[in-house]
Amino acid sequence: MNIKYYFFLIAALLSFNIKAQQSNKKLDVFQDSLIRISTATIAAETDIKKTASNSAFVKTLVEALKIPNSFSYPFDSLKNVSVIKSPDKSFRILSWYVQQENGTYRYFGTIQMNTGNGPLKLYPLIDQTDNITDANAVTNNQKWFGARYYEMVAVTSGNRKPYYVLLGWKGNTPSTTKKVIEILSFDQEQVNFGAPVFDGKELKDKNRIIFEYTKSNAMTLKVDQKAGMIVFDHLGPFDPEMVGKYEFYGSDGTFDGFKIMGGKLKLQEGLELNNDPQAMDEQYADPKKNVKPIRKF
Repeated sequence: MNIKYYFFLIAALLSFNIKAQQSNKKLDVFQDSLIRISTATIAAETDIKKTASNSAFVKTLVEALKIPNSFSYPFDSLKNVSVIKSPDKSFRILSWYVQQENGTYRYFGTIQMNTGNGPLKLYPLIDQTDNITDANAVTNNQKWFGARYYEMVAVTSGNRKPYYVLLGWKGNTPSTTKKVIEILSFDQEQVNFGAPVFDGKELKDKNRIIFEYTKSNAMTLKVDQKAGMIVFDHLGPFDPEMVGKYEFYGSDGTFDGFKIMGGKLKLQEGLELNNDPQAMDEQYADPKKNVKPIRKF
């Protein structure tokens, strides 16, 4: 190796490391600010104060993401924000919620594209849950069925572009909680949420799966690496007379799942797995098991 080239390479690596350290120090300061603002948002006594505080949080977060190499910064001390990165490291999603005075939730988030050393590229996620009349509709980042995402799986098939399966927690009302299996895809500069990739009984033309159940019950929805699928509790009413009244829905201790097959999510019923409630769930209460719940998506 040419000695001049060797020293040039060493100098370049040292310069890169110094710049990375400087960026991380700046981001550490931003993270501390975000933690303080987040704490103030949670403690705010009115929705007006929560909204104002969260707006300051969003502004500060965007400024932080403008710092070079921010894509690699984990924000792992910011506990209220879920940060999940795509398996191909092409983007990541930051998402969080603000609980309202009436016990409902508003969701916030952004998709940060991995631009390397290029300019910041974000797709802000605008929660339009209250304005989405068809929960099965294909939407975009400006009309988002809000959730706090905690896991992601990439699905590829043939030469087609991959789509991404997102698992999300969606606190709903004082009486029920929701979880969602969302489908994310990119079409040039367009972000799409929802796609008919589910294969199984009663799942034709389903673009996303929404689970709703009593807030006093926990629900498993996770990627099971050993089983090689997305697994979830089998939900249904504790009493046959409560069909459609989701404040009386919970797990019966059995499991279903989706296996990725040929670019589709194929429903698998009656799995034998251990139920490990998610940390996001509210206090767990055992459901009555004398009635087999009705399968409903």
